[in-house]
Amino acid sequence: MIYVGGVPVLDENSSSSLSSSSQGSSLLLDVMSHPVITLASDSFKNLEEKNVSFDESDSESSTKDRYVYIFQREFAVVNPALVDFVGTDEATTCVGLVIRNRKSGMTSVAHMDSPEIVDLGISQMLSLVLEDDVDAELDVHMVGGYEDVDIKNADGSGGDYAKPEGYSFPLCCKLVETLQKRREYFHIQTLFILGHNTKLDAQANTCPIFNGCLVNTSTGAIFPASFDRTSRCPDEIVRRIRVSSSFLDSSWKGKLLDTYDTKTDRFIIAPCRWLKNKTLLL
Repeated sequence: MIYVGGVPVLDENSSSSLSSSSQGSSLLLDVMSHPVITLASDSFKNLEEKNVSFDESDSESSTKDRYVYIFQREFAVVNPALVDFVGTDEATTCVGLVIRNRKSGMTSVAHMDSPEIVDLGISQMLSLVLEDDVDAELDVHMVGGYEDVDIKNADGSGGDYAKPEGYSFPLCCKLVETLQKRREYFHIQTLFILGHNTKLDAQANTCPIFNGCLVNTSTGAIFPASFDRTSRCPDEIVRRIRVSSSFLDSSWKGKLLDTYDTKTDRFIIAPCRWLKNKTLLL
């Protein structure tokens, strides 16, 4: 169930006469236009983007803060006692999804790239975040997924809904629809997606304002962020190859890639079809 400003969001257009996709469109647009979400988006837009780098010449390279970086289609659940920051970037039509347990601080971040991985992916994300407490209060943030198609006709004002051909809108619809249908309590704090995350470039083409986010696991604060080659680690090349090879491995169908082991605080890159018998412990 989705909450905004401490109040449950009720989808008034969830009648049986509407298709599931139409219901998702209506719910998404209702939540995005909520005054609390609009204000949060305006505030997020005014934040300075944090550039994360582990380069030795960087003035912040001496910090002892521990980071976990998430590539496309990966997720990680981190313990604030072990990890200070967790984040992702390179999201254009993808969405960075953050779910954080208010009580324990356990934080899960995923880089969602398709509606097909949302249902099972969110279940994976919640596996350690809930800690057997199904009534836990969960803060949710979404960053990414710009307005790559015209969604004006999908505003729910009439009986017909647009069927966008792009990637961002269907993914965002699926995300909010799935959260709404689940029994857990999801408090949406940031929804910096679609129109909120769209600007025009020099050629008047739409593009995202921010492509990534960084979460402070102790406080739950979230910031727009980008990562350079030194901070997209460990083992960037192997992990990128694994993302590609996972599409050919039926055992990963509909799933997010589990890269970081929460309990041992290690990156464990399990093999896909092209990486069989080459599990890496980092």
